[in-house]
Formats: sequence, C-alpha cells, structure tokens
Amino acid sequence: MRRAAPVRRASKAASVAWRLLLGIVAVVLVAGLGWSAWVYSQIEHYAHVDEAAHADAICVLGAAEYSGRPSPVLRARLEHALQLYHHGIAPMILTLGGSEPGDAYSEGQVGELFLMANGVPERSIIAETESRNTEEQAQRIVEIARTNGFQTAVVVSDPTHMFRIHEICRAEGLHVWTSPRPQTVHGHTWTEWQQVGHEIVSYTLWRMRLA
Repeated sequence: MRRAAPVRRASKAASVAWRLLLGIVAVVLVAGLGWSAWVYSQIEHYAHVDEAAHADAICVLGAAEYSGRPSPVLRARLEHALQLYHHGIAPMILTLGGSEPGDAYSEGQVGELFLMANGVPERSIIAETESRNTEEQAQRIVEIARTNGFQTAVVVSDPTHMFRIHEICRAEGLHVWTSPRPQTVHGHTWTEWQQVGHEIVSYTLWRMRLA
C-alpha cells in the first residue's frame, strides 16, 4: 500500500496542474471576450456617427473598380465625398487605392476620374494609387497630409472601417473626423457581421504591432 503513495501524489499534482490550466484558459477567454466587446462597441459608435466638420481635405478610401468604373461600394463613397465637398467641408479631396495585377486603372485614379466627371476641378483632387489595404491607405493619408501641410481631414469609407482608420491616423498625429457612407440596409447583414469580425481582428493585430 505504501508503494502506491507516489502514484497518488503524481495524480494529485496532475489534477492541480489541469485545474490551473483550465483557470488560465478561462481568464484568457474572458479577457478576449471583454476586449472584443469593447472593440465592437467602438466600431458601432463610429459607424453611426457622422463627425464631418470643416477640414483641409476629404479622404476617400478605395474599393473595387471595374475597368475604369467604380464598383457600387466605391461609387457610394465617392458620392458621399462629393456631397461633403459641395457643402464646403474641405477644398481638397484625396482618393486612395492601388490596382490589382493586370488592371489598367487604380482605385485612386478611378476615384479621381469620377470626381472630375462630377464637377470637381483636377486641381482640387489628389489621387493616391499605390496602397493595397486599409492600413496602407491610413498611412498614406498621414504621409500626404504632412507633405501638403494638411492639419485635419475628414475620412470617408464604409461604417465598419471608421474606428480603425481613426485610430491609425490619430496614432500618427493627424486629427481626423470620420464620415461613413450612408447605408441602404439598416441592421447587420451576414456580410457586415463578417466585416465587423475582420475589423476586430485587424484592429487587435494592429494594436499588438502584428499587422
């Protein structure tokens, strides 16, 4: 019977280690859920608040283009920026977005052509044509603002993008106001929930300096 004691002690140690592991996992899960809930609340806030105010420039994030024509998403962003411009929000519009391999046009170029076709003079547009994703576009906004002496900007994109763009620009010292493009459907669709999930992950990776 005495020989069984080491086995019992080993079993007890394993049980303690297992409970400790479960406790750590539970803490991590709770912290992760709490963080995700906070980021979600910020995404929702910026998605439903139009902060548009007088600024040095209006910045339109790129989206897909089809052989020189803006996709419905890009067109909606450009039309919203156009309204802001005509209301005197800013004297300049910055269009952003690169191109996919083989494309004849970039998103920024298509945005510029659309705005010019709708009465915005070429001298009032800056087309950025290299950025490939939201982080790069936010960084390019900051770089172009510094080059041109812009102190403030109004950023136009989809509602779920607003929080992350705001935070990236703010971290680089640029004062931005966000103005999400109007949505035709109220409430979250499955695609929008996917976008929200993507934004939570992307923002978290950015804060952890992993993206």
